Amino acid sequence: MDPASTIDFARTAILVLLEIIAPAMITALVVGVGIGLLQAMTQVQEQTLVFVPKIVAIFVVLLVALPFAGAALGGLMTDIAGRIAAY
Repeated sequence: MDPASTIDFARTAILVLLEIIAPAMITALVVGVGIGLLQAMTQVQEQTLVFVPKIVAIFVVLLVALPFAGAALGGLMTDIAGRIAAY
């Protein structure tokens, strides 16, 4: 493999990683901000209140996004196999 194809492969892998993790990260951000606003409005400053809803929301999003993540990883693996076969 030449350096250009290696960099292209690394770029593709990073983009697939971002596509897979983006739903969970956006969910964590939205839930965290929502609970932070709720805590600010009610003046309840309990630090552990954020963790349980955030974990549950991320778990649900990961379950929903699992087929998409599998398809993205399958496509990446097909690309890797094609590059290996072409080499």
